Amino acid sequence: MIYFDNSATTKVYPEVLTTYTKVSEAIWGNPSSLHKMGENAYNLLEQSRAQIAELLGCQKEEIFFTSGGTEGDNWAIKGTALEKGIYGKHLITTQVEHPAVLNSMKQLEKLGFEVTYLPVDENGRVSVLDLKQALRKDTILVSVMAVNNEVGTIQPLKEIARVLADHPKVHFHVDAVQAVGKGLTDLIMDERVDLVTFSGHKFHAPRGVGFLYKKAGRKLAPLLSGGGQEKNLRSSTENLPAIAAMAKALRLLLENETKNVAHEQVIRQKIFEHLQAFDKVTLFSQLDDKFAPHILCFAIAGVRGETIVHAFEDQGVFISTTSACSSKKGQVSSTLHAMQVDDKIATSAVRVSLDENNTMAQADKFNQIFDDIYQKFLKINS
Repeated sequence: MIYFDNSATTKVYPEVLTTYTKVSEAIWGNPSSLHKMGENAYNLLEQSRAQIAELLGCQKEEIFFTSGGTEGDNWAIKGTALEKGIYGKHLITTQVEHPAVLNSMKQLEKLGFEVTYLPVDENGRVSVLDLKQALRKDTILVSVMAVNNEVGTIQPLKEIARVLADHPKVHFHVDAVQAVGKGLTDLIMDERVDLVTFSGHKFHAPRGVGFLYKKAGRKLAPLLSGGGQEKNLRSSTENLPAIAAMAKALRLLLENETKNVAHEQVIRQKIFEHLQAFDKVTLFSQLDDKFAPHILCFAIAGVRGETIVHAFEDQGVFISTTSACSSKKGQVSSTLHAMQVDDKIATSAVRVSLDENNTMAQADKFNQIFDDIYQKFLKINS
């Protein structure tokens, strides 16, 4: 079995699963309880928070635990709207964001907010000039993802940050779900970035847990009201086993980050160079440093993406159409549509997404299987 769908979710590290189990068995008190068991749980919660903050180079008071990327994006966007709506009703994002961002924006539009959706070029990248021109006196939020989940484009966050330096009252939110462990920490944790979304299951932690970085001094309205956990900003009893496991997963991933990134780049290059030799293959991801090291999106003309996915699955290789969140809905990739890719080609797009556990032997096997699949479809279409 070859698993090339790591952008959808990653396998939990064995050591991380051990931590989850141990915490569940030994430290199962409520962190809000006053007794000794509660105190032990609270201490581990804060230890996990401090570890994550140290790994990212921020203060532990700036880390808030969530259920994952979707909640983090919703909270950053809607929380900003609720908190700053009296000062302005204008928000800026891009046409290639994750549905958690785009659908949050659309919901706010129904509530009277105005959203500018920035276009992208043929590589899925926004123009900093377009962003600069879109800014208004009533703009309260700019939300731009770090790495596109469909084609792997890295957005020009540093340049955007420099533009927003002249607009200090505008919240700058970054969806970093696909960027963790990919050599981009300095990019996503720029001093001008105010809010960053993270999701544990994208870096070998359990599902259903994540965190939001909120820069000290920035105000954000809560979406969940209740017992007042997370400094009254995110009520709900903390999922302590998953939080402790997530902190460990992040440490394990980042301690070998440089090595992992180089490893993924070599594997992706092996597959990329093989695919580019085929006439009916279109590559949407590129090998340069403006694309993440782990994502490769391509299409075989005349063959639907889901057909390609199942053909590889029959051979024990697991890839996906461009987004796990839309793959079962049969939707055309929103990113490729924004990149002006013809719908006939966009419906053929599939995504290979790697992690540090993949091997060159798997890349060779993938290429071998691709050859057989390509020839099969070539005969059928002819």
